[in-house]
Amino acid sequence: MKNLRTVITTVLVLALSSLGLGAASAAGGATTRCSGSAATAARAAAQPVTVWLAGDSTMANPGSARCPVGWGSQFDALFNADVTVRNQAVGGRSIQTWMYEGNVSSAKGSDGECRLTSSAYSSRWQSMLNASTGMKAGDYLFIQFGINDSSSTCPRHVGPMRYRQLMTTMVQAALARGAHPVLLTPVAAITCSGSTATKNRGFVNETFAVGSATRAPVVDLHALSVSLYNSLRFCPHNGDFGSGPVGAFFCDDRTHFETYGAQRIAGVVAGDVRRQNLPLATYLK
Repeated sequence: MKNLRTVITTVLVLALSSLGLGAASAAGGATTRCSGSAATAARAAAQPVTVWLAGDSTMANPGSARCPVGWGSQFDALFNADVTVRNQAVGGRSIQTWMYEGNVSSAKGSDGECRLTSSAYSSRWQSMLNASTGMKAGDYLFIQFGINDSSSTCPRHVGPMRYRQLMTTMVQAALARGAHPVLLTPVAAITCSGSTATKNRGFVNETFAVGSATRAPVVDLHALSVSLYNSLRFCPHNGDFGSGPVGAFFCDDRTHFETYGAQRIAGVVAGDVRRQNLPLATYLK
């Protein structure tokens, strides 16, 4: 009987030891898997990314003059060293003159749109489409037009349907290269109704329509900029752009930005990238 008890005790000890080793092994395996996933995520986040910007003067890099300064020139400073911002915005451009520089005539066709004299893309757009040096998988393309496009005359005029068509073309080009398009409604100028800053841009609905059709995220910079102006209490305004908080923010034209204004608008864009939880947000400082 004593021998039988000894055998049973030995079997139980071995069984319990085996269970303990199995649990430890499972826990170790889970830890390894979690560590591996974290490492993979960290490596993915560390991949260099280029953020390409396409737009008008409110986004463009400044020239030799102090003003204007586009918000795109201040965007790079908001990211860590793994992000490079390539600002291809150009002052005075509609989405069509940006894409077809020099090939948009001053005459309208029967459809009411400015005629193209050639279907050749501008050098800036061609460079972004270049398979070797242009947009690559994981990059981002931020597109903001809609200010100059509202002109009634060519070559800058763009109708709503043409605007959607051209923006969709840009979105599809980015997607075809594995890049992530981000659409922006046009940033607002400063206009007041009493003590309230008001909206004043077109092509907002068109931008959202393209975003909905292509599933590209939309930063509603038009609404966000108006909200910023109201939070800073820019209205009512007496029209003096040479002094005070409005003068520190805008050039003397209600539309373009001083450096401070460009920095604040860039911050608004970055804030919405974070709010929407776009993957690019992991690179923000």
